[in-house]
Amino acid sequence: MVRIYDMKQKEVINSNDGIRLGFISDIEVDLQDGKLTKLIVPGPAKLFGMFGRGKEYQIPWDSIKKIGEDIILVEINVEKSLVESDY
Repeated sequence: MVRIYDMKQKEVINSNDGIRLGFISDIEVDLQDGKLTKLIVPGPAKLFGMFGRGKEYQIPWDSIKKIGEDIILVEINVEKSLVESDY
């Protein structure tokens, strides 16, 4: 069993290219099925981080390959997963 708080403390790394994506900021849950569907990781900061973040990595649950003690390994296409934030 893993709590969301514990998952937010783990760094998300893409195993395809070794890129460190960051830490989980949010999750998406399907309330009808009661399943976690996506992890949300903030995207790269704009202009030295002064103007916030407009994009985020939306990582489908089935793209998670391994949840370790310190990291979460995912296998994603970074360009397809980096999308404009819905919020």
